[in-house]
Amino acid sequence: MLAETRRREITEALRSTGSVTIGDLEQRFGVSPMTARRDLAELERRGVVRRTHGGAVLPAVSAHEDSFARRLKTKADAKRRLADAAVAEMSPRETVFLDSSTTAYFVARRMVKSGLAATVLTNSLPVMELVFHEGRADLDLVCVGGTLRRLTRSFVGPNAVRTVQAHYADRLVLSVKGITTTGVLTDADALEAEVKRAMIGQSTRSTLLIDDSKLSVRGLSVIGAASEVSEVLADGLTPQQVAALRSAGATVEVVDASDGAHGASSTG
Repeated sequence: MLAETRRREITEALRSTGSVTIGDLEQRFGVSPMTARRDLAELERRGVVRRTHGGAVLPAVSAHEDSFARRLKTKADAKRRLADAAVAEMSPRETVFLDSSTTAYFVARRMVKSGLAATVLTNSLPVMELVFHEGRADLDLVCVGGTLRRLTRSFVGPNAVRTVQAHYADRLVLSVKGITTTGVLTDADALEAEVKRAMIGQSTRSTLLIDDSKLSVRGLSVIGAASEVSEVLADGLTPQQVAALRSAGATVEVVDASDGAHGASSTG
């Protein structure tokens, strides 16, 4: 069995039982204790599990956040594929909200690289800097200001929400900290969640970009339901994970890792 396939099955077992032991993994997959520990170490690095003595458990609901710089390096290939798929859906001259996620930063980078003419509205300082320094003259920028969160390099608070609510956009591209099994979108910070909710409300079409790690972590603050966004572009999800999101009312398209193309979409 390929390591990645085995790790997905370990994740599914954790969701069913809440915990696994090294002995469980040895017996189920016929691997050595060293291989089992390596699998759990990799899943912990992705935020999928929390290691314990002799095994692992599901991570608890948490307000923990990593810095923007650290998150930028996590799941970079998946974020790149998702960004390619999201930008491929855009038309010239659209007005686009981009949230403060690192996934949205990959989208901005793809927009700049492709030379797409658009208007970007964002509360992300890194996206602002990218568009200002590298964007062409026909890539306009509207900065959503407010209180700067240094950890995430994003602007939040009442002023940010008011700025969002003063604009309408053709499209929103966002990501989240995590999604529950019932399709609830969550963030680690209440102020970030509030800005994302406002963006969803002010957008004609909203696209949520997620990889498989988002289904194994939970933020403290609720943003809304996955059914409230127009579509979910997903990378690395199992058929069971896709089915669960569709059952929750989400329209899901799977990005093909081989070429960045979309899979079939369906509404639950």
